[in-house]
Amino acid sequence: MKSASKKLVPGTKVTWNTTRGRTTGVVLKKLTSPTSIKTHKVKASKDSPEYLVKSLKSGKPAAHKARALKKA
Repeated sequence: MKSASKKLVPGTKVTWNTTRGRTTGVVLKKLTSPTSIKTHKVKASKDSPEYLVKSLKSGKPAAHKARALKKA
C-alpha cells in the first residue's frame, strides 16, 4: 500500500480499528525513526514508517502503519 502511504500527510482524517471498534483521528506526522509514545516503543524506520495519529474521541496519540489506516 505504498501509494496510499504517500497520501497520508499531516491533517489527513483517518480511521482504524481498536479493541473497542473503529475510531477516527487525524494524522499528525510520519515517523521514520524509533520513538516512544508514553511507555510504548514505536519501531518506525525509513523502510517501515509509521504514522502518529491523534484520536478525535479520546485525544490520545497512537502510532500505526499505513496499512492499518483508512482515509475517512
